[in-house]
Amino acid sequence: MATTLDFPHLLREAALRVTRPRVAVLDAVFAHPHADTELIIGAVRRELPEVSRQAVYDSLHALTAARLVRRIQPAGSVARYESRVGDNHHHVVCRSCGRVADVDCAVGRAPCLTASNDSGFTIDEAEVVYWGRCPDCW
Repeated sequence: MATTLDFPHLLREAALRVTRPRVAVLDAVFAHPHADTELIIGAVRRELPEVSRQAVYDSLHALTAARLVRRIQPAGSVARYESRVGDNHHHVVCRSCGRVADVDCAVGRAPCLTASNDSGFTIDEAEVVYWGRCPDCW
């Protein structure tokens, strides 16, 4: 898994210690958008065969908390991780195969993205999941 991103720099900027498992997990998430934990573990173990499952889980937790990766979990699906953070994008999920793709925010008039009652919250994100069938399953 080779990439041009400077993962050690990203970790340091997020005030996280640079470790080989964290770098490998970041590399795997960037290389495999919307990957589940098992896929990430497999990708990391190709680079670091001795890494434990717990080290990958711990890395994913730390990277998510630092907002270097985003955890999503569409209904009925296992948790997945993506590198696209810092924007309010959404997802489309195939009902047949489970494939997930990014969808930019709704355009035009989108009344359901503005809360009718924010209950005093400062809202900074809306989570929308579109469901359908991907081109391969259609």
